[in-house]
Amino acid sequence: MNLPMKYFTLLILLFIGTFSGLKAQTTNTKLVLLGTGTPFADPNKSGPSLAIVVNNTSYIVDCGPGLVRRAAQAKELGFPSLDAAQLKTLFITHLHSDHTTGLADIILTPAVLDRNAPIIIYGPIGTKKMSQHILEAYKQDIAMRINGLEKGDAIAYQVNAHEIKEGEIYKDSNIAVTAFKVKHGQWKNAFGFVFQTKDKKIVISGDCTYSENLIKYAQDCDILVHEVYSDMGLRKRTQRWQDYHSSFHTSTYQLADIASKVKPKLLVLNHQLTFGSSLESLLNEIRSKYNGAVVNGADLDIY
Repeated sequence: MNLPMKYFTLLILLFIGTFSGLKAQTTNTKLVLLGTGTPFADPNKSGPSLAIVVNNTSYIVDCGPGLVRRAAQAKELGFPSLDAAQLKTLFITHLHSDHTTGLADIILTPAVLDRNAPIIIYGPIGTKKMSQHILEAYKQDIAMRINGLEKGDAIAYQVNAHEIKEGEIYKDSNIAVTAFKVKHGQWKNAFGFVFQTKDKKIVISGDCTYSENLIKYAQDCDILVHEVYSDMGLRKRTQRWQDYHSSFHTSTYQLADIASKVKPKLLVLNHQLTFGSSLESLLNEIRSKYNGAVVNGADLDIY
C-alpha cells in the first residue's frame, strides 16, 4: 500500500523522535582511573583513586596523593565533572595513608576553586575524626580564605562525613552504592564497593586479601577493579614482608581464583605490587589460571 508522502514523513519523524528519546535515556557510565599507585613512590603513578562518572556527575573512590591534579587531567580528556569545583562526593575504602593523604587536597583545593557545596564523604569509622582534624589543622588558612580579600564561600569548606557499615550506603538518580566488608590485615573496617548504574555494575575491591564476601557481592559484574601483588615477586622479599603482604593483599593466583568465580566481563588490575617483576609478568601469572579478559590499569585509563 502506497502511503501519501505526508504520512510517510510523519512516520520517519516519529521513528527519529523515538530513537532520540531512547538515546537520551541511555546511561553511559565510565570508570576513570585517577591513580593506580601504592606506597612505593612511583613517579608515573598517583596514589590510589578512581572515579565513576555517570550523566556528567563524578563519584570519587579513595583519595591518594595527587588526585585533584589527576582529575584535572581527566577533565581535559572530556570529563567536565572531574573539574576541581565538581568534586563533591567521595567514598573511602579504608584509612591507610596511601588511600587518604589526598583527603586534605579534595577538601580544600576544590573549595579554593569555587566548589559551591560541602563535600560529602562516606568512609569507615574514623573518617569523621580524620576530616575534623584536617579542618582544625587548616583553620587559619580556611579563615583567611573566607574572611580575607579572597572572600571564599564558607559552604565549600564544610565536610559532611558519614561512617558506613555493610549494605547500601548511597543512592541517587544516577547510582546506587553498596559497601561490603573485606579482610585487609588487622584493619577492623575495610570495605569494597559496588557501584550499580542503569548500564553497568562496577566493583572496587579496595585493599584486601582473598575475600569470599567480595566474590558474593561482585557476581557477574561488568568491571572488577582489584588490587594485586605478584606471587613470584613476593617470594624475593624478606619473610617480614612476605608475612605482611600475604595478610593484607591479594596474590595473582588468588585473584585468578576470585575472577574465575566472579566472572567479570573485564578484570582491571589496580594497586599493582610487582616487587621487581614486570607488569607483563603480573598478567602472565593471572592468565596462567584465568581465561577471562584482564588488563593492567594505569593512571588516566578509561573503561
